[in-house]
Amino acid sequence: MDQLPKEAEPAAAAPAAAGGEPSRGTASSSGVVVQIREKKGPLRAAIPYMPFPVAVICLFLNTFVPGLGTFVSAFTVLCGARTDLPDRHMCCVFWLNIAAALIQILTAIVMVGWIMSIFWGMDMVILASNKEQGIPQQL
Repeated sequence: MDQLPKEAEPAAAAPAAAGGEPSRGTASSSGVVVQIREKKGPLRAAIPYMPFPVAVICLFLNTFVPGLGTFVSAFTVLCGARTDLPDRHMCCVFWLNIAAALIQILTAIVMVGWIMSIFWGMDMVILASNKEQGIPQQL
């Protein structure tokens, strides 16, 4: 009976595990190559890749006025900032950012929106620093 590959193993690595020839793209000594991809929801994927100083300003705004930095970042989408939603229209991504800002503002009363706003700003800074360092974005 043939064994099915584990979820983390690519299907092409199954013959190598069964004693056959190693598949192309995997090292013969290591056996399995595992690739991890982060799955982002539409709101999280709509965060724009901004210049680093703008991202820091948005983090500062989000820290003291929940949702304000997210609101400002929505306008960077209209100015040409890229996002992880390349197949969606610019206006759709703009409105997703506006929706995230409204969620942060409306739930700030119970502290959830304020915490979400700070994390959102930190994500903006992380994305901006990765962009400056030349680290490729994962789609």
